[in-house]
Amino acid sequence: MKKILIQLDSSQHASTFDRVVAIDAGVDELMSYHEVTPVNVEALVHGAMFTRGPEDLKNTALFIGGSDTHSGENLLRKVQETFFGPVRVSVMMDSNGCNTTAAAAVLAAGKHLDFSETKALVLGGTGPVGLRAAQLLARRGAEVVLASRSEERAQAACDAIAGLVEDARVQPLSLKDHKQLEAVNQETSLIIAAGAAGVKLLPAACWKPLKNLKVVIDLNAVPPAGIEDVDVMDKATERDGKICYGAIGVGGTKMKIHKAAIRKLFEANDLILDTEEIYQIGVELQS
Repeated sequence: MKKILIQLDSSQHASTFDRVVAIDAGVDELMSYHEVTPVNVEALVHGAMFTRGPEDLKNTALFIGGSDTHSGENLLRKVQETFFGPVRVSVMMDSNGCNTTAAAAVLAAGKHLDFSETKALVLGGTGPVGLRAAQLLARRGAEVVLASRSEERAQAACDAIAGLVEDARVQPLSLKDHKQLEAVNQETSLIIAAGAAGVKLLPAACWKPLKNLKVVIDLNAVPPAGIEDVDVMDKATERDGKICYGAIGVGGTKMKIHKAAIRKLFEANDLILDTEEIYQIGVELQS
């Protein structure tokens, strides 16, 4: 029986990136829909649920994508509400690459750090990738400072993580200037920059002198670098005594996780692959 993946994309055009990855992951048939919303998604989900017998439902799966992660989260909730009993199919949510990228970044950091002894600074922490990276770090025992230009958004993000992760050690940082970074960074051993593309978040002078800093990860692939003097191609590259990763240096792992997650969808008909589940796929790939 053919493996069918149904792409539910919230954007104006269904992502060509996600389509290529799905095909490279071994999907037999790919059905792509754009401008999908919680209002119009139900019929698409019913089409996936009711066209194959119970023993064959694992051969149909849903992928939720699009450029807006909040829309993806809403779609995932509606999809889950539409399922009933054993009549369901597996679904993966990775809008804007939020989960696969965050997983790859945290896995890279974990090669060099004991998270239970790590204080991490996540720049762009209220964005889709930053929020999930902070969540993954907190679940693994790291102390996380979540930075944003908005105090309210930073606090809301920390509250959201605290609701998901028991005993999470997260605190917000309303970032107004680099002097604040100098103060908070003195004990920081990990910095992840997950801000908007093409925006420099951290000058070299703010991170290079830090004695406790061990790992620096910049997820911005568009010049200028989010963290100055970290190259987009860096992959465990030593710079000024720190281990550095750039967006492409992390991207190889992200792509492997993405493809492995697509393949895993077809192992059963009841999988929900979101932040933690996708991270665990990355862990398995490394073992």
